Amino acid sequence: MSDLPNLMDGKKIADAMRAEIGDEVALRAKEGRQPGLAVILVGDDPASNIYVGTKEKACQAAGILSFVERMPADIDQQTLLNKVREINEDDRFHGLLVQSPLPKHLDEEEVVRAIDPRKDVDGFHPFNLGLLALNQPRFVACTPLGVMEMLERYNVDPSGKHAVVLGRSHIVGTPMALLLQRKAKGANATVTICHSRTQDIASYTRQADILVAAIGQANFVKEEMVKDGAVVIDVGINRVEDATKKKGYRIVGDVDFAAVQPKASLITPVPGGVGRMTIALLLKNTLLAEELIHNSK
Repeated sequence: MSDLPNLMDGKKIADAMRAEIGDEVALRAKEGRQPGLAVILVGDDPASNIYVGTKEKACQAAGILSFVERMPADIDQQTLLNKVREINEDDRFHGLLVQSPLPKHLDEEEVVRAIDPRKDVDGFHPFNLGLLALNQPRFVACTPLGVMEMLERYNVDPSGKHAVVLGRSHIVGTPMALLLQRKAKGANATVTICHSRTQDIASYTRQADILVAAIGQANFVKEEMVKDGAVVIDVGINRVEDATKKKGYRIVGDVDFAAVQPKASLITPVPGGVGRMTIALLLKNTLLAEELIHNSK
């Protein structure tokens, strides 16, 4: 797969970004500064544990102070909120995120709102999403920000193009659409959002110069749904059963890669595409948070 000429290599870009971030952290260290990221992990969800471990390693490799607060799955809402507020006030940490999903008895929206917006490196706080909507972005959700980074580094200019986003979540779809339509360099696209209630989705996807799939359905985007020469960005991460694999499953995206790849001018693979970018952008957001807090002193 790596030999395909139209492949957008997320690993390659993420590795380059991490090296750049490491250089910047080293420069700040000469001034006695060290960006810090705190993560709160509730419960023992296996996927969350793996993801948080990957974040820890990425921070350590870049020279960013990393801290993980592990809390039991049966923790009550107030105790969790108290921990969030405690880290809000800890000057060692410039970024704070609470790993999702949380156990169902907890109010995740209230937890997100409790995070200091100046430390909201996930970009999920209503204040930061509102700034993006006003075209004054500060902290933006890492996955859509990673997509924009990939477009820039592959010299894809969205200006004047029709971008179609499949999905409207506040984590990917909505900030993705806002980023693409911004009045700014590297944006200025005409954006259509499609979702579960959209009728005849294919009639929209076939118009897309840039198609971003974040709908959460394995292999949803088929060959006949894609225009020749489109740039196809697959944000989906789905498990499908596969008896030939040791784990009994394999990871696929929202795009039927084998069928769509020959039609696309550029396409991201799954795995190895957008997913690789998310943690790199989290580190970059942590650097931004440290810079903003440092400059406000």
